[in-house]
Amino acid sequence: MKVGIIGAGSIGLLFAAYLSRCFEVIIYTRTEEQASEINKYGILLKKESNKTISFVTALPFTEWRGTEDLSLITVKQYQLDDIIGKINKMPVAPKNLLFLQNGMGHLKQLETICGQNIFVGSIEHGALRENSYTVSHNGMGITNVAVFKGNYGPLSHFVSSVPKEFPIVFRDQYTQMLLKKLMINALINPLTAILKVENGALLDNPYYFKALENLFGEASAILELENDTDYFQQVMDVCRTTANNRSSMLKDLEANRRTEIDAILGYILAEAKKRGKKAPLIETLYYFIKGKEIGVKGGY
Repeated sequence: MKVGIIGAGSIGLLFAAYLSRCFEVIIYTRTEEQASEINKYGILLKKESNKTISFVTALPFTEWRGTEDLSLITVKQYQLDDIIGKINKMPVAPKNLLFLQNGMGHLKQLETICGQNIFVGSIEHGALRENSYTVSHNGMGITNVAVFKGNYGPLSHFVSSVPKEFPIVFRDQYTQMLLKKLMINALINPLTAILKVENGALLDNPYYFKALENLFGEASAILELENDTDYFQQVMDVCRTTANNRSSMLKDLEANRRTEIDAILGYILAEAKKRGKKAPLIETLYYFIKGKEIGVKGGY
């Protein structure tokens, strides 16, 4: 099975390193320089005290034709427009596309795609790209995937063939799957980004924890979550198991990069407006992050 990976950030490099153990992998980069370095040095995967090198084919994104058996799109949500535009202009639409973005703001974009089978996923791993070909696997988790549109057969075949040390789990329903990850991102990411703290501080500091509870209450009411205590428990579990990690949103701001705030809190604000509900805490956090984004780098 040939697998294409669009995007060579932390997640793209992480997936390429592991999936290359079972599949023929081609990773598509934003620049020719990064593709050249990956082809020269391979992908260096660091996990605890272990280091492994995986050799894959790397090409600039301009050369992607969507001919692989499965294409994983690992770029940020705000980078999807160019990719989806290219997909819809292809003479033959890619057969199988798996989108791995945070939040749920990208679901409307996926409805415009002409592809036959469209899948979505949520990632529970922690990863940090150290340079153009090196990724550190900081937190072990699983990847959840589900069918957004089309036939589940190719996705099921992919899930059953991945390396055991990098589990991917098939879920029957994508909405519930993405909602769980949305709540984790909506609570942990903006709070840690504004407070400039590691994830565990949201539990250890009683005042930060109260803010976490209040934010959860507002988001839960807007999204009308059932069994909301289960969602909050999951958020606390993630804070606990990734206590020493810095959230992706905090790392984006520290690196002067644009965040995925529109796909996360922006989605919840749109739902609040649609349902005629107020969201003062979420709206305030959203504006704080957008304010910090002024002047940051974009693109992929």
